[in-house]
Amino acid sequence: MKACALGAVIALSTVSAAFAADPNTPSAAAAQNPWDGLYVGAQLGYSFGTSAYHTGPAASPGSGLVGIIGEDGQFGPAFGGYQVGYNHVLPSGLLLGAEASFAFPDSLQGNLPVTYGAGGSALVNDSIAIFGALRGRVGYAASDWLFYGTGGFAYDHDHATSTDAAGNVGGAYFWRTGWTVGAGAELRLTPNWSANLEYAFSNFARASAYFPASGEHYNSGLTLQNIRLGLNYHLTDGDAPTKGFGVISNTDQWSLHGQTTFIGMANAPFQAAYSGPSSLPTSFQARDTFSVTGYLGYKPWEGTEFYFNPEPFQGFGLSSTHGIAGFPNNEAQKAGYDFPHYYTARVFVRETFGLGGEQEDLADGQNQVAGKADISRVTVTLGKLAIPDIFDNNAYAHDARSSFMNYALVDAGSFDYAGDQKGYSWGAVVELNQKDWAIRVGSFLSADSPNANGYDTRVFEHGQYLVETENRFTVFGSQAKLRLTAWNSQCFCGGFAATLADPALSNPTLDPNAPDVAATRKTRSEFGFIGNYEQTFSDDFGMFARLSWQNGQTEIMQFADIDESASIGGVLKGSSWGRPDDRIGLAGVVNGLSKNYQAFLNAGGQGIAIGDGALDYRPEQIVEAYYSIAVASWATLTFDYQFVANPADNAARGPVSIGAVRLHAQF
Repeated sequence: MKACALGAVIALSTVSAAFAADPNTPSAAAAQNPWDGLYVGAQLGYSFGTSAYHTGPAASPGSGLVGIIGEDGQFGPAFGGYQVGYNHVLPSGLLLGAEASFAFPDSLQGNLPVTYGAGGSALVNDSIAIFGALRGRVGYAASDWLFYGTGGFAYDHDHATSTDAAGNVGGAYFWRTGWTVGAGAELRLTPNWSANLEYAFSNFARASAYFPASGEHYNSGLTLQNIRLGLNYHLTDGDAPTKGFGVISNTDQWSLHGQTTFIGMANAPFQAAYSGPSSLPTSFQARDTFSVTGYLGYKPWEGTEFYFNPEPFQGFGLSSTHGIAGFPNNEAQKAGYDFPHYYTARVFVRETFGLGGEQEDLADGQNQVAGKADISRVTVTLGKLAIPDIFDNNAYAHDARSSFMNYALVDAGSFDYAGDQKGYSWGAVVELNQKDWAIRVGSFLSADSPNANGYDTRVFEHGQYLVETENRFTVFGSQAKLRLTAWNSQCFCGGFAATLADPALSNPTLDPNAPDVAATRKTRSEFGFIGNYEQTFSDDFGMFARLSWQNGQTEIMQFADIDESASIGGVLKGSSWGRPDDRIGLAGVVNGLSKNYQAFLNAGGQGIAIGDGALDYRPEQIVEAYYSIAVASWATLTFDYQFVANPADNAARGPVSIGAVRLHAQF
């Protein structure tokens, strides 16, 4: 979503140039105006508004007006979305157009009153899942600038729930319709790309829902105000003039990429002696995930780069990402969503200090602006990102969107890296790179509790600290890399030994006799090591291997319920059968648990993703094979199969077969 963060700055700095444009430019010809025609784009914005609600009939009906609440503690009620539109410019410069848009918030919630239904007190939660509009646009096109007003039909889709005093939950989805008006300005960045800044006000009609559990009738209305930045790509007619249009003259300062990935996954029925609260169901089930990511990079001057990644996500993993320690879909988050859910995946700055000597070319790519850099350099990265973006990298097994999908193959299985439920954290990394080696040191915020979405900001008391060395060398005439990583987390987490030592610690929400590790949470130390090897035997074939271990005395904080893991695999391109862009991959992994974690699970304890109520321990064993077909230069279709023996390290369950289809596109 190029220029979403910087579009407003560019607009302010170039407004005088727009009005000074030559009136005799080719844009004066309506048939060839570069604003003419179809465009598609993406948006990022901020919402605020109010919701008027009424509940009844009930013992004591309620009504009132509440503000929209943003649940994202970092950025407030942000949203992302898409738009498609068409413009027509008359010879006078008058623009007539239409646009359809839809957006999905990180979390927009209103109507959070405690109400009184027939069954007693109840808490109503009304959250917006999707909103959008179908609008007309009227404006004036002046060379690189477009000023417009807009208005039309608006809609939103809500999910309302009511929770009574006994914990019974009722829910309903409903639509609202209404109208919207707004205004904005759009700036031509390049001949095909433009960025806009827009304000819109929307008023929605009241909608109703009924919750039988509380005997409650509920209805509400909504007004919503949005401020958004948008990025549009114009499918300009081949005859339309483009020379001289666009305020960005040096495109080498920018990097714009995107990706979208759909994974449909299902498991076959299998046998199990028993099942527990976190077990994979023994019957057939199918789930899917869908993600879209924008990669915006900007280099204002040599050595400094800014990156921003908006990332909507939708879907669920099998069994809501439970039942297998090495989970088969690394795209599946521990928080699933029925509708697209916007969040900001990454926002960081990278500062590079060259130390002189030989240089290398850095190709344009996702989160990489093209350019030259000293091979001998120091790089400082600061902001929000995923720790595996920098640590535990591997050319053959590190991206579930294009290679192996299993958690324990994408990264080292026992690498419990810090992050929220989506895998991202705030931190800093310093890297020293040389021709044959590199060393990296990082510090990141931990989650405030295991499997949580919030961050522990007690930076001098809690957090994760990492160090990694990378050595590059030649073995039998082919290139190889060895990465050694050590990490330590000071976390607010429970201990297995302390939990098992006190029989009074039980978790009544699961089983009165099950141990409750949360009762022993305090500042504890979690640490581990990773050995990561890759070797490129030819342009078409390479292999990898990983060994990882962690101390296994505390709750897993975020990644996977694995204390020790060993994996090996390889990837072969299809050149020998006339398909050089196809790839076939085969890998295996064995995952295990510490003695204390085994005892905790056998006593009925629950990890973040596994826990069958008892444990007949055997190491979890997984084989994954895939074939990736290049259907276009920018798209692949992948068929994936995984065989899992002893799922969740339990010999009383499985084995289970899992199949998947993945469609991935990127530009």
